[in-house]
Amino acid sequence: MYAEPAPPWSRPAFEEQLRGKSTSYHIHHPFHVMMAEGRLTPAQLRGWVANRFYYQISIPRKDAAILSNCPDREVRREWAQRILDHDGYGDDDGGIEAWIGLGQAVGLSRDDVTSLRYVVPAARFAVDAYVNFARQASWQEAVASSLTELFAPHIHQQRIDTWPQHYPWVDVEGLRYFKSRLTQARRDVQHGLHLTLDYFSRSRELQERALDILQFKLDVLWALADAIMLSQCEIEIKGPKA
Repeated sequence: MYAEPAPPWSRPAFEEQLRGKSTSYHIHHPFHVMMAEGRLTPAQLRGWVANRFYYQISIPRKDAAILSNCPDREVRREWAQRILDHDGYGDDDGGIEAWIGLGQAVGLSRDDVTSLRYVVPAARFAVDAYVNFARQASWQEAVASSLTELFAPHIHQQRIDTWPQHYPWVDVEGLRYFKSRLTQARRDVQHGLHLTLDYFSRSRELQERALDILQFKLDVLWALADAIMLSQCEIEIKGPKA
């Protein structure tokens, strides 16, 4: 017997479903819990910064892929700001440069970070899977995958609050990336959430697809944390840093 498809959730209920995915965010990953509690060694923290840089430099490539698939000029005009935020524009060096500064704050050299020599294969695989998804999916689906930014301000604020206490050897100027993303992520998520609610609210099937896509991106971030923790990537340095 044919069953009628379930009606779509209301827009507020759909947004609540999306926000409910926060329980899968990597702030709950054991490695990030250890980081927040001050239980990482300096070598482990450096390993995380070096590996995470591969994700940082891939964000503009992901956003460029979304732009290349998007025929809507107004969406492109607003989405393009994300690339400038990371690559830099004018007097703003951008988020990638700020992450290099974070690397230097934890005792890595610029070359240690930008050479990618410490990036473990599983971390590359996880990040590349995300970029490839953005290239191959519809632009609306790729936008939905960006909604992990719903949860990002919490983890950025957590690092701003806990690192000076637990890792006092880290130059606080290196936290500039996290501070800038507090504002940028909140701005970006308003745009991405609006687009996702508009497009995917047309049917329950589309709404469930959006939830699956968001879960995929959450899994990418979790897999990235797994890769860093399980590889035991620890970078020892000589000099005054801890």
